[in-house]
Amino acid sequence: MTWDNDARNILKAEIVRRGLTYERLGKLMSAVGVPETTRSITNKLSRGTFSFIFFLQAMHAMRAKSVTIEVPVVTVKTTEKEVPSSERTV
Repeated sequence: MTWDNDARNILKAEIVRRGLTYERLGKLMSAVGVPETTRSITNKLSRGTFSFIFFLQAMHAMRAKSVTIEVPVVTVKTTEKEVPSSERTV
């Protein structure tokens, strides 16, 4: 799992789900006061290292009311005994 890949895929999926192109998304974002070009969106999604603010701005421009994000569960092996949260001390 790579976080940048996951972020990129989540935003790309939302764009595709709405039948948009990067060019159209750029126009929608500019219309709500967030100046983005096709090129800047392409670059951000290619890298996958855009800010959460950019993600929210894109969702707003696409008029998304909600987004479902599935976060993969990562299992960590440990040699320590599991302690129930009610018994943990800080």
